[in-house]
Amino acid sequence: MARVTLKKEPPEDSYLSELPAVKALKKRGSLSFDKDVTFFVGENGSGKSTLIEAIAVACGFNAEGGSRNFRFSTNATHSSLCDCLTVSKTAYPRDGFFLRAESFYNAASYIDEIDAVPAAAPPVIESYGGVSLHAQSHGESFLSLVRRRFRGNGLYILDEPEAALSPAGLFGLIAEMGRLVNNRSQFLIATHSPILMTFPDAEIYWLSDDEISSVSYRETDHFRIYKRFLEDPESILSELL
Repeated sequence: MARVTLKKEPPEDSYLSELPAVKALKKRGSLSFDKDVTFFVGENGSGKSTLIEAIAVACGFNAEGGSRNFRFSTNATHSSLCDCLTVSKTAYPRDGFFLRAESFYNAASYIDEIDAVPAAAPPVIESYGGVSLHAQSHGESFLSLVRRRFRGNGLYILDEPEAALSPAGLFGLIAEMGRLVNNRSQFLIATHSPILMTFPDAEIYWLSDDEISSVSYRETDHFRIYKRFLEDPESILSELL
């Protein structure tokens, strides 16, 4: 994917019109994705997850996660922002997946359901490690999905994948991202993790009140806060408590 453009504004009476990410995109007009890995970073409420969800749906992915072939819906809570976006492509990846932490349970259940269909041959679950994602820990299932289901030459959109992963798990995800990038893949990731943000040559879009700016990981509040805390946790805790 090369670019996403705001083709029309959300209705004025919609909460979307006041969302910082939407206001910033309105000001910019579009966002380009020139790197293999692009991170969306910002505080809670900045709209990064809403934006990345809208991009995923505009690209044809199921709003609750999965591939373009997933057709389940447990609760239609996604916004209408996808209808306001135009996605520009320079290539058409053969693979793709939208992974979102908050609805991963529902996606795992859907995989089990379609695997149980007698006509499924070979079994669908083989593409996900051969074991139900529900039979693994949250972190194990995330990494199993990336290692076994993400085949390369794909577009992979991840919403806060760090929610399920330990620091060691994040290193494992970075390694898998490197493998997939070397196999002609692109990642769009909304994250709070300063570990993930260190991925080499990644674009980091910082979402503030009404602006989207390109920054280095060392310029993010996330990195600065973690660095300060780890250098002197006692001092920070004394201020907080």
